[in-house]
Amino acid sequence: MPDMNLVVGSHDIVFITLDTLRYDVAQALFEAGELPVLGRFLPATGWERRHSPATFTYAAHQAFFAGFLPTPAAPGRHPRLFASAFAGSETTSPRTFAFEQASIPEALSARGYRTICIGGVGFFNKQTALGSVLPALFQESYWSAGMGVASRHSTEKQVALARDLLAQNSCRTFLFINVAALHTPNRAYLPGCRADNLESHAAALRYVDQALAPLLDACAARAPTFAMVCSDHGSAYGEDGYRGHRVAHDSVWNVPYAHFFIPALIDAQATGAAS
Repeated sequence: MPDMNLVVGSHDIVFITLDTLRYDVAQALFEAGELPVLGRFLPATGWERRHSPATFTYAAHQAFFAGFLPTPAAPGRHPRLFASAFAGSETTSPRTFAFEQASIPEALSARGYRTICIGGVGFFNKQTALGSVLPALFQESYWSAGMGVASRHSTEKQVALARDLLAQNSCRTFLFINVAALHTPNRAYLPGCRADNLESHAAALRYVDQALAPLLDACAARAPTFAMVCSDHGSAYGEDGYRGHRVAHDSVWNVPYAHFFIPALIDAQATGAAS
């Protein structure tokens, strides 16, 4: 695990949640070589299988923003990258970025970061009191119907907005994006599909992978970046009679997770010239 006390302040931080993405589907596409963009940043073994702290978006993100990212699936006490301080925490280590504020966005804002939320599913749409809770943790928050679950081009629109915002200034930035494309309805990503299924779920991930490429390029062009990419929960497609999420089923609990560094392009060019 990286020392997050060294990352905070020296790197931009990007947190992307691929809403509703199942671990098994994500890993199968990686192993088949069908994630050419994200696959460049994943280890040779692919996604790490982790357990979500919750079975649906609102609860999972409340935990995420307090520092409770998906937990490694293997037994043990696993140190966390971020932790809102509380007495008796057994997963806060010397390499954990611990803070007194209640959430990661608030803690990074207090340390000079510009904090940006680009919403996707309804819990980020700011159209209701409930849909305003999570965006309110950030200095800036954005959502439109074109970035929501009903839009066939939602990830492209989210990425375009993110690139515009990142280009506005050079201050350290915490960028959060909730990607909506994998959430139902995802049948539009599979031509001829009439009902969401595992194949349309996979097709949505192929779309998302391609759509994220300009964002990752923009991060590299801007500053050294620490990225976290994961799902908030999975979704059942008929396994054991279950459909959807907010149920305690392995298809929902098991989520893909990865964190990685994106070197700044100017630094990489300088290193290459020096060698």
